[in-house]
Amino acid sequence: MITRVDELLDSRLMARLDTLDVVSRKVFMGKVQGERRSRRRGQSVEFADYRPYAEGDDLRFVDWNIYGRLDRLFLKMFMEEEDLSLILALDCSGSMKGGEPSKFDFVRRLAMSLGYIGLVNQSRVGCFAFGGDRTERLTGLRGRRRIRDLGQWILAREAGGEFQFPDAMRSIALGGQGRGVLVVVSDFLFPEGAETGLKAIAGRGFDVFAIQCLAPEEIDPSTALTGDMRLVDSERGTPVEVSITTRTVDAYKDRLREHTEDLREACIRRGITHMQVRTDMPMDDLLLDYLRRRGLLK
Repeated sequence: MITRVDELLDSRLMARLDTLDVVSRKVFMGKVQGERRSRRRGQSVEFADYRPYAEGDDLRFVDWNIYGRLDRLFLKMFMEEEDLSLILALDCSGSMKGGEPSKFDFVRRLAMSLGYIGLVNQSRVGCFAFGGDRTERLTGLRGRRRIRDLGQWILAREAGGEFQFPDAMRSIALGGQGRGVLVVVSDFLFPEGAETGLKAIAGRGFDVFAIQCLAPEEIDPSTALTGDMRLVDSERGTPVEVSITTRTVDAYKDRLREHTEDLREACIRRGITHMQVRTDMPMDDLLLDYLRRRGLLK
């Protein structure tokens, strides 16, 4: 169980993350000027292009030198810098307590690493934690000086209860966080599926990444379970008697593949990037290789 900020993100990994940044594949309208270049044209110091003058345009941006040569009015356009909002949504339901390594520790370390990358690049960082009947949030973070605040908040979260995915995503959609990159970190093992929740956040101006975190024994239960067992649902508390046989394991794997494929297709329909990762994947490999190849980091 992780109990200290330096266990969430150690100095060695921190140094390697300083070279990374979060990527947005869309053009976002930031609330304040930041440190990222936007394809949106506006007022700033870096010249971008010209366009013909149109009635009502601000005459202060007319290039009078061109007018003197061509007797035509052209406006100077500039490359505007724009801030980016990074929103992390963490599944803190009871099912996240399972796994070896712990799924909950894994998602907390991942959230801390992504939040760190956002903060050192002057993004606006916000976190939402969902589990049971509670929704907890930490918003308005920016800059290196807020790294410890982020770490302490993540450490204070506990896993328990049931994750009401649709309600959680509606909370984010209505949360007034502006536009930006939204990373949802969960096992996505919802009996009702994820379609309704994904619909709530699609088309809201977010560039959404759904990271499905599964423990090794969830992918292949034969590595941890054998014989006759009484299993209890970690969120609903309902028991089930099961005999772990080769046929049972094969049927489970088929159902998991079907569930994951349904999730992937639901994400594709909504323009969301889906990824499935194992909780035994080294964090260095996940951040410095996999998430870069999948377009979340650069």
